[in-house]
Amino acid sequence: MLPLLRSKVLGIAVDVHDNYADWLAQRLLTGSGTQVITLNSEMVIQARQNLDLAQLIEQVELAVPDGAGVVLFLRSLNLKVNRCPGIELAEAMVRVAFIAEKKIFLIGGAPGVLELVHKSWQNSPSQFKPELIVGMQHGYFDKAGEDSLSKQLQAFQPDLVLVGLGVPRQEFWITEKRSLCPNAVWIGVGGSFDIWSGTKTRAPKLLRENNLEWLYRLYQEPWRWRRMLSIPQFAWYATVQSLRDRCKS
Repeated sequence: MLPLLRSKVLGIAVDVHDNYADWLAQRLLTGSGTQVITLNSEMVIQARQNLDLAQLIEQVELAVPDGAGVVLFLRSLNLKVNRCPGIELAEAMVRVAFIAEKKIFLIGGAPGVLELVHKSWQNSPSQFKPELIVGMQHGYFDKAGEDSLSKQLQAFQPDLVLVGLGVPRQEFWITEKRSLCPNAVWIGVGGSFDIWSGTKTRAPKLLRENNLEWLYRLYQEPWRWRRMLSIPQFAWYATVQSLRDRCKS
């Protein structure tokens, strides 16, 4: 299998590969501890303003190009890369875990959401094995709840941990806790639990294929408009860097 090629998007690390799912599946099957970042324009802007987040992304084993802006930037560098939506990568790892009988732990979402996810997977034709879901914890836990969660993780030693606490909280939380299960694959899944539970819907395929998934999210959650300002900000920074590169050449 080809190795990862690490590149930069506006100074923030991202990996280039022809098949992220195969690469990560191999890590899951061999018990190679891995933290996964799903990088989009918003996270790039956050990381440019937050040195701790930028350093965290630099240090993880896998940072995939989740956002269309990130992909277009990499292609402007003449890199052959396709978008790797985090939700699809996580779904692929869940399927691998079920087939290989690897243990899964789910963390995040509002109370009751993970139970809906469990039910949804149970009704799907993806070789669901309920005994492989060794733990579920919603994202609204206090200090005592976090201590209890840490003990569960250490006791169960799951192979795949999906964490949906929002960016960048989930990334820092995973970095802090991953030593409890050093052989696990940890993926920050953002709002994916809401999609899997049916609480929310993903953008139609036509919008996804035309790099407009962000617009559908804004339609569903208009309060996100401030966060969406990172998209034109990213485009501006990318344009400025492109002009600088042309001047240098």
